[in-house]
Amino acid sequence: MLTQMPADAVQEARKRLAAAAEDLDANRVAALVLEFATVSGVAAVWEQVCVPLLATLHGQTPGEIAVEHVLSEGIRIGLDVHRRDPGRPLRQDGVLLAGAEHEAHCLGLHALAAALREQGRGCLLLGPALPWAALASAVVRARPRTVLVWSQTPLTGRAYRLVRFGRDFPGVRVHAAGPGWIEPFPPPSIRLTTFTAALTACAAPT
Repeated sequence: MLTQMPADAVQEARKRLAAAAEDLDANRVAALVLEFATVSGVAAVWEQVCVPLLATLHGQTPGEIAVEHVLSEGIRIGLDVHRRDPGRPLRQDGVLLAGAEHEAHCLGLHALAAALREQGRGCLLLGPALPWAALASAVVRARPRTVLVWSQTPLTGRAYRLVRFGRDFPGVRVHAAGPGWIEPFPPPSIRLTTFTAALTACAAPT
């Protein structure tokens, strides 16, 4: 269940993150994300602060594009630091997260990974734009129980590729996450339409 942040805390958090991004200070953005996540949890900060703030940036000028990149990079760093112990091997817990082929925008995967660590779980995060053949190779090697593929735009959310991938690995739970998956596809693949649903699917027992 997503814990709701107070409205005034949400507005203050967005204001502080926006100011840091305007100053092109990715480290300050990261520090703020880490601070907010420690107090309110990753899911609340991602859903109520980061996603709405990112949605306000349209990148119509070179300056706006620079601010958007700083904000995105700072958020990614903050999420990746949250609840991470660099001295210990990364746990996988049977979960593999990857961006769809040619998908460059995968901040949602970093939020999922951070939220899983917050729950005392782990995952194998392979990042954006992973070719389908590479994803198949990783599944053979890592043997996950759950694979979640992120797509941000319909250009990368190719349902038929996900269906084919699921058929190649019938023993693996395959999920589609992100707004890019707009085409219908049959079971056993499942489309997850909210962050809470994606987190629940990744944390589900075998």
